[in-house]
Amino acid sequence: MIFEQSWRWYGPKDSVALADIKQAGAHGVVTALHDIPVGEEWPVAAIKKHIGLLDKSNEAIPFALRWNVVESLPVHEHIKQGREDRDLYIEKYLKSLENLAQCGIKTICYNFMPVLDWLRTNVSYTLADGSKALCYNAVDLAIFDRYILKREDAINSYTSEIVEQAAAKFENISDAELDVLKRSLLMALPGDQKGFTMEKLKKGLADYEGISAEKLRENLIYFLKKVVPKAHELDVNLAIHPDDPPWPVFGLPRVVGSAEDLDAIFKAVPDTANGLTFCSGSLGASKKNDLVQIMNRFYMRIHFVHLRSVHHDSEIQFYEADHLEGSAGMEKLVEAFYENQQKYDRKPLPMRPDHGHQMLDDLGKTTYPGYSAIGRLRGLAELRGLERGITFSKRNN
Repeated sequence: MIFEQSWRWYGPKDSVALADIKQAGAHGVVTALHDIPVGEEWPVAAIKKHIGLLDKSNEAIPFALRWNVVESLPVHEHIKQGREDRDLYIEKYLKSLENLAQCGIKTICYNFMPVLDWLRTNVSYTLADGSKALCYNAVDLAIFDRYILKREDAINSYTSEIVEQAAAKFENISDAELDVLKRSLLMALPGDQKGFTMEKLKKGLADYEGISAEKLRENLIYFLKKVVPKAHELDVNLAIHPDDPPWPVFGLPRVVGSAEDLDAIFKAVPDTANGLTFCSGSLGASKKNDLVQIMNRFYMRIHFVHLRSVHHDSEIQFYEADHLEGSAGMEKLVEAFYENQQKYDRKPLPMRPDHGHQMLDDLGKTTYPGYSAIGRLRGLAELRGLERGITFSKRNN
């Protein structure tokens, strides 16, 4: 087995029930304590309570699912910004790591994206088959940036071609299209029922004024030098998630988007407890990234895997494709994972199918974009079949 099949679960309020996850064939869940404010310590009691929801001793479910990865233990913005009180938040982060390790949870996914997590301009993009996917369009982003957010100097964040296309499109854009754009870019993250208001976004951007990519990387390395030694001591693996998309947005720097970025991070803090969440979709959004090459280069630092694929419609737009389609080259990628696993004799890595399409019965349901049940079920089934076929073929040739 190459991967330990997992499923992201947002807790008791998730529209996808634990029984659905078990029936999908997952071995474990990827989850977090979304009700605890960012920057606060995760207490042992809260962690154990969450584990109890997954345990077969819980009468609500007749089976057990293992909490195999934390996604995510968020990093407070003051750490990313390098503020004077960052060490106070780092101490709370270290305490959360201790508490998770005490409860037997040893793989921690996190990201270092300023203000915003993953970002799409349309979270309900209709595909030719009628299913819905997540979509990014640079022209639409420029429209939001220049004409809705009205960010100062926004014009300099885009090529002249995109600026011209955005100006022309905005002249005739409908209210419905603007509403989709606003709702998509100000969408609440899981656990944040209030979401971004325009005021919150503007305040967040202002807080990063003057922070360059170089400074953000310095702040990331400062954080890692503080937490990785403790993670090593606890036998915990930290797994940074690549930026999504892997380029600057709204003038915010992003520093985890390429092999060069990863190399700088890992050279600065060489301990393998300083590791990577390999996300084929986030890295694959940039045509410059060779996924197999990156995976081969950093395999021993990969502690968690997200598998999905994107389709590049044009130079300005991509949408999330079916898991075995698009630009990821999933067959070669999974084959490379198998070859590395055999070479280094590693246990199966936890993997989850990322961002499924909204399809079939889920089209009539209210679900978190990218995380409806049936689309991810299809993705997991396809990936399990691909894994089984590659494993069988390699062992019999």
